[in-house]
Amino acid sequence: MTHSRKTGPAEFTGRHMLAIMIFFFGVIIAVNVTMATIARTSWSGFVVRNSYVASQEFNERAAAARQQAARGWTSTLELAEGQVSFGLSDRQGQTIPLRSASVVLKSPMTDATDRVVELAVAGSRAGGGIDVRDGTWVVEVLADTHDGLAWHETRRITITGESLR
Repeated sequence: MTHSRKTGPAEFTGRHMLAIMIFFFGVIIAVNVTMATIARTSWSGFVVRNSYVASQEFNERAAAARQQAARGWTSTLELAEGQVSFGLSDRQGQTIPLRSASVVLKSPMTDATDRVVELAVAGSRAGGGIDVRDGTWVVEVLADTHDGLAWHETRRITITGESLR
């Protein structure tokens, strides 16, 4: 007499459940470790050196921004073919002679690609060469006029094909 074994669905055992649980939580832990590693290496988290001092300087910067806005000046920032150009004009559209100007380019994603570009001043325009990859940038323009007035402006720009968009 021969005994035949039943061929049917396999039985779900505790070992199967253990394997599923280990796999499930293993994937979650792997993803968390990966994301934490990327977050830790992509940005330092550094915002200001001393938050107390930065908070004390806030009112001074706010007052300077109000004074700058009251002047009614407008700025032009152009970028084409690897050259950046900056200028200021007053309410009547007259250009304002510059003493010095610089541009600080900051990536919103990482501080590893941040750079400062000192611009050469020629009368009321300042310009210089710039090597920057396509993408979104935060541009901070710092300029001084011949009258001793300071200009500070921050704007978000998008660069496509070495041109400002």
